Amino acid sequence: MKHLFIGGYGPDILTASQELEVVARTGAVKASFLAAHPTLPVLYAVGEDDSGTLAAYAVTGGELSLLGERSSEGSQPCHLAVHPGGELLAVANYGDGVVSLHGLDEAGAFAGDPIVLAHQGSGPVWERQERPHAHQAVFHEDVLHVCDLGTDEIRRYTLDGRALEFVKLPAGMGPRHLVFSGGRCHVAGELDATVRTYDRDWNELAAAAASEEPGTNYPSHIDVAGDYVYVGNRGPDTISVLRASDLAMVAEVPSGAAWPRHFAIDGTTMYVANQTGDAVTLLALRGGVPQPTDVRIDAVAPACVLPR
Repeated sequence: MKHLFIGGYGPDILTASQELEVVARTGAVKASFLAAHPTLPVLYAVGEDDSGTLAAYAVTGGELSLLGERSSEGSQPCHLAVHPGGELLAVANYGDGVVSLHGLDEAGAFAGDPIVLAHQGSGPVWERQERPHAHQAVFHEDVLHVCDLGTDEIRRYTLDGRALEFVKLPAGMGPRHLVFSGGRCHVAGELDATVRTYDRDWNELAAAAASEEPGTNYPSHIDVAGDYVYVGNRGPDTISVLRASDLAMVAEVPSGAAWPRHFAIDGTTMYVANQTGDAVTLLALRGGVPQPTDVRIDAVAPACVLPR
């Protein structure tokens, strides 16, 4: 890792050095999720307002300079991803469930008109599922996968925006984030506090509680490293480690501060964005299990961490 970029609900995108000292601040409005171009020194950020925005930044030694900005084509964008080929960016708008696809040119700047993918539907948890709420957009095997928390679906599209099947998950699950690994897909349910594993045909293979701690839990981010699935738990303020083969609980450890909204794994280090704790904490992975350290970065309402 050369730099750690931190987005959130504060006034800036922060850049931290390898020594985890903040070396740059870039003014941004609610930059709650960040993504990097796969081959170019370009960083992308959402602007999570009712009139959503996207921004592209050139990266030079940790400093960010604006390449371009445009509408996210929806309300409250909360996630974005760049296709591995580097020519397409997808953004999920939580407020109205709209997903948009944006072309990228050879410099990584926005190019052409966006493709706008609106949706309809709802779910049984009315205060959270009164309409579609796209929460994540992920490219996998040249298919765009969208977690829709509001409709309990994984929406699947071709790269030119043609709808494929919309996979129905258990009612009231509220799928927030997913991760693919080894021919399987692991999905975190924000509303029913579960993790579920599916095969390539979307048959459920396993299901487990995301946390064993008492009280209400709102799972956030999910990722895989080695033999383990990791999930952040907001409420218990923990990171759970589940065995990828069957979702058996291996360990559950404190995240280091309150409301772990997102985390990133870089080798043997896990960086955790603790939103209401106003801190990014560092956990050391030992045998696959996160261990606490005294290292932290003070940040206003961090929501995303991106080591590069």
